[in-house]
Amino acid sequence: MPAELDSIRLDKWLWAARFFKTRGLAQEAIAGGKVHVNEQRVKPGKEVKPGMRLSITKDNLHWELTITALSAQRRPAKDAVLLYEEDPESHAKRQQQIIDERERRALMPHNGPEHRPNKKERRMIHRFKQDY
Repeated sequence: MPAELDSIRLDKWLWAARFFKTRGLAQEAIAGGKVHVNEQRVKPGKEVKPGMRLSITKDNLHWELTITALSAQRRPAKDAVLLYEEDPESHAKRQQQIIDERERRALMPHNGPEHRPNKKERRMIHRFKQDY
């Protein structure tokens, strides 16, 4: 990772650190108040530096982390995790949320149809609805 960077745009860093798939999605999240820097709401063009604290909310999951390195390029996931250090409490809480969500989905029966009706079944449904 290049060490010559002393600051980078927040949206670009979030993209490089693999929190968002595109810079556009990162910009939308920042503009929507889902990303805070040092507990302050910011704009996508905010310059971030190592040592700054980030708070990220995405898909009902929450990260509290400190920027440790900068990269202007999107790297593999194993390299991306080296760009930040997550608080242990944040990590534990997020893992518990994921486990709770899995358990909730496993306990809740799926009420939807098992499959989409095929042509024959659709005709039967139409006939049934026309009779009433």
